[in-house]
Amino acid sequence: MTITEIKSLLQGEVSIEQLNELKADERKGVQKLLISYEKRQAKFAQAKAQFQNRFSYEKSFWLKDQLVAGVDEVGRGPLAGPVVTAAVILPHDFDLIDVNDSKKLSPKKRQALFPKILEKAISVSVGLANNDVIDRINIYEADRVAMAHAVQGLKIKPNALLVDAMNVPLNIPQVKLIHGDAKSNSIAAASIVAKVFRDNLMDAYGELYPEYDFKHNAGYGTREHMEALKKYGPTPIHRRSFAPVSEYEK
Repeated sequence: MTITEIKSLLQGEVSIEQLNELKADERKGVQKLLISYEKRQAKFAQAKAQFQNRFSYEKSFWLKDQLVAGVDEVGRGPLAGPVVTAAVILPHDFDLIDVNDSKKLSPKKRQALFPKILEKAISVSVGLANNDVIDRINIYEADRVAMAHAVQGLKIKPNALLVDAMNVPLNIPQVKLIHGDAKSNSIAAASIVAKVFRDNLMDAYGELYPEYDFKHNAGYGTREHMEALKKYGPTPIHRRSFAPVSEYEK
């Protein structure tokens, strides 16, 4: 086989017999390809092991034949737009090992995982609390309300919830996990769904209010955003209970 053919071969599944044959090949180019292949395999094995570890909380419920939903939110800090939450129930055979804390993933990776999570999950639901609700009851309580809406929107009622550092105002057993999106695949999946949903929504608002650069700042207080607030004042989606916004109320 040529070096190019071997490189192509090592991009897919390789049998033990094929690996042994390649290890016996004395060409330096072949040996370099083998080293790269083994590094990729080791990295994949590590990622797979970490992925399985992030199912430890789910398994405690699965062993009791119970359904558990992961719940997470995004958008507590921005000056504009809603807080968005998601609830996700994953099956036992969920195998998207790239699912992790959404903050650790690139926008491109999150967008790619979003439809796959929707396809493979038992149930997915999104909850929102817009800026009016946030201004009326405060961001923390609005977040809890949105989480409750997300859970109530699931097509199947879970027996328990895994929640990222929050308590959902529902009469369902809950496990509150600090940095839960890095400890539970269900919460991580919810974090991705909520993040992509909100980013897409803010992109749409960016078309409606182009001066505020929502497509790039998602409502956070960047320099461009603050300059637009100073020049044009708040839009209908701005959170007027947030001090930087109220300062520029016209």
